[in-house]
Amino acid sequence: MPNIVVVGAQWGDEGKGKIVDFLTEKADVVARYQGGHNAGHTVVINNEKFILHLIPSGILHSGKICLIGNGVVVDPAALIEEMNGLKKRGIDIDRNLFLSKNAHLIMPYHMAIDEESERSKGTKKIGTTGRGIGPTYVDKMARIGIRVVDLLYPEVFREKLTANLSNINNLLECLYRASKFEVEDIYSEYMGYAERLSGYIADTDIIINKMIGENKNILFEGAQGTMLDIDHGTYPYVTSSNAIAGGACTGLGVGPTKITGVLGVAKAYTTRVGGGPFPTEIGGPLGDKLRERGGEFGATTGRPRRCGWLDMVVLRHSARINGLTGFAITKLDILDGLEKIKICTGYRHEGKIYDEFPKEVAVLEECEPLYEEVDGWKESTIGIREFNGLPKAAQSYIRMIEKILGVEVQIISTGQKREEIIMLKEQF
Repeated sequence: MPNIVVVGAQWGDEGKGKIVDFLTEKADVVARYQGGHNAGHTVVINNEKFILHLIPSGILHSGKICLIGNGVVVDPAALIEEMNGLKKRGIDIDRNLFLSKNAHLIMPYHMAIDEESERSKGTKKIGTTGRGIGPTYVDKMARIGIRVVDLLYPEVFREKLTANLSNINNLLECLYRASKFEVEDIYSEYMGYAERLSGYIADTDIIINKMIGENKNILFEGAQGTMLDIDHGTYPYVTSSNAIAGGACTGLGVGPTKITGVLGVAKAYTTRVGGGPFPTEIGGPLGDKLRERGGEFGATTGRPRRCGWLDMVVLRHSARINGLTGFAITKLDILDGLEKIKICTGYRHEGKIYDEFPKEVAVLEECEPLYEEVDGWKESTIGIREFNGLPKAAQSYIRMIEKILGVEVQIISTGQKREEIIMLKEQF
């Protein structure tokens, strides 16, 4: 049976939440494989908006198994708040949500370091959310992280916490002139979280591989996007994990031979949050118009997103790095009413033409985008369910994307609502 990775093909915020939610109808398991509560997936059901940060979007469908994998970093307070919010809205989580024992915990000192480190960068800020994601991954790689399973063993938790704080407090006080943390305060707080979460903690790698062995339909859900991947994005203006499709294997404990398809989600235009190069960024009234029409404000932070034209250099890179088998194009309706639409097909820098995404940030920051201009469409595309129902110019726009990238467009989103979607190829 199909095991499909849904991955962001741009700088995140592409609408993965809606696509995962729609595909979950025919899925048995939805598994999140990386990132933390700096991600925000928005789903609209019957005019009711749900914003999820850690829990997979599949939780909004009854009876679906939802996994938070070992590649995710977890703020237990944020997770519990999200769980409580879903319960208040009548969503059942008790029998179908599982949290990996091997996921790493975000600690209060991670958030403090994140904020102080970002503040110290001045004009060179990365644009982190300040939620402790990066410092938690740093500790994971330094092999001093505290994992979810440690919540079940109080003395182990205390020992690790005590060892970490001896160094962390010195860093906070001496380098950042910030307040230190007390072992007992954190210990008491996190033992409270342990009591609340203990029933959800499990060997998620065993669960998901068992489901694969039983030929269940699996959706692997990523956070952020390819261009924010720690290895393949616009480093250092990236997140701290592998957001690309390969992260699904390491972040859940599933072998690459088990993946049967990779669906890349891309907006019909481009956005990014925070600092870093953005070759097709649109300034002025048009950029503001796209931001307002598209509701381009972070689901997690509320920060305004920078808006730009569709960038085929980015998508070509994304298709290759992820091994995309198909695209889902979202927010096509936001382009309704534009006289002309531009598509970036390459970059120029110091006389050199780039068809492939350059790795050098210095080059990216000075690139001139090379555009092809196509006709827009006057008609509304909101809620259209059939490809032939789209305006001819919108159909041509989609076909142009396919031709340039050599990858099928398999899904088109034509509005916020769950049912406002065109399925050109079933995933399951």
